[in-house]
Amino acid sequence: MSKFVVESHSNKKGILKFPDHYVNVAVTVDDAGITAVNGKKIVPAGTILGGGILADPSKKVKAVNGVGSEGVLFNDTDVTYGPAPAAMLIHGFVDLNKIPAAPVAEAVTALKQVTFLK
Repeated sequence: MSKFVVESHSNKKGILKFPDHYVNVAVTVDDAGITAVNGKKIVPAGTILGGGILADPSKKVKAVNGVGSEGVLFNDTDVTYGPAPAAMLIHGFVDLNKIPAAPVAEAVTALKQVTFLK
């Protein structure tokens, strides 16, 4: 008889203001520079990402929030055991009350198809 581990993900944090209008791309989130908390390295949903992924899909993304911003991390991503796959929002409406840090002016300028709303 096999035993399965079941995890509940029913309380997923959403970052969208309007959940029916958005576009994501697949990315790999870099684990470099992420500090472990309680033994886990989690990059929170809403983190502003960059790293050249839109020009070169083989690159890893990292927290940027400034010049070079390319998108917004769609879901919390666990990088405890190394770089991890994730979704990056490149078009849509993000609720400022649902992200860990407000985007700086350079990030807002760079993210031409992402609108941040309260």
